[in-house]
Amino acid sequence: MPAIVGIDGKKRCFGGQTGKELYASYHDKEWGIPLHDDQRLFEMLILEGAQAGLSWETILKRREGYRLAFQRFDPKKVASMSDLELESLMHDTGIIRNRLKIFAARTNAQVFIKIQREFGSFDSYLWGFVKGKQIVNHPAHLKELPTTTPESDALSKDLKKRGMTFVGSTIMYAFMQAVGMVNDHTTDCWRYGL
Repeated sequence: MPAIVGIDGKKRCFGGQTGKELYASYHDKEWGIPLHDDQRLFEMLILEGAQAGLSWETILKRREGYRLAFQRFDPKKVASMSDLELESLMHDTGIIRNRLKIFAARTNAQVFIKIQREFGSFDSYLWGFVKGKQIVNHPAHLKELPTTTPESDALSKDLKKRGMTFVGSTIMYAFMQAVGMVNDHTTDCWRYGL
């Protein structure tokens, strides 16, 4: 499918149609742009895990709910959330109320902090999987993109070994796209080459 011409006249890989303004804003301001801030990386890690089996747009619409539920994505605060606090989120309509995903946020925060201690930052650890440099692909259409790569396989395997959950290779490839480790903007998209 070629890029979508948005209501603003810009061609995008996704988003831009009437009613998809939030998705277009995410496309324009975040997707494929290298991210190096640990707290924002943690946010994307939690959101991508929450997205498993759902559409990304569904999660974007609940992003503020996730920020409120998960302590503005402060890994230390999330790592110390009690079982009672996590159980109470099962009644929070601002997030996806999946018990396994909710409890995974705490587990993943605890592992995230251990990785920070070992590598100095999660950013240093993460970008090591792409040798510190963004992978730039040149797809004509999004359907040409893989759902996993050797890099997402390696990242997934290592995070699982360290104890994280909801970090399968497909989720990790989407995460890598989201945080700009991979730039998959299509060749006819206005963000291609930026």
